[in-house]
Amino acid sequence: MDTLERLTIYVGESDLWQGKPVYLALVEEARRKGLVGATVIRGVAGFGKRQHHRIHTSRILELSSDLPMVVTIIDKAEAIAAFIPLVQEMVVGGIVIQDTVNLVHH
Repeated sequence: MDTLERLTIYVGESDLWQGKPVYLALVEEARRKGLVGATVIRGVAGFGKRQHHRIHTSRILELSSDLPMVVTIIDKAEAIAAFIPLVQEMVVGGIVIQDTVNLVHH
């Protein structure tokens, strides 16, 4: 079993970095930097610090343009550590979590 690091990055769908959605920019930068892989999951509902009073949802009647987006990147500790400064620059209004994971199957 291998031990790896996981970055989980929560941003809003409408968050931008250099004119591009942050979630997409993160994936592109992770690929450019040679990280093993990245996945983006679009939330169906959520709320956050910036708009705590409002729940964003993907329901048709309440279609939101700022749904939660979760970017997950898993790689070796050194690769994640080298990528974190860029993530901190790109993610202004989101949350970034790093944890150690055990690779069970690949």
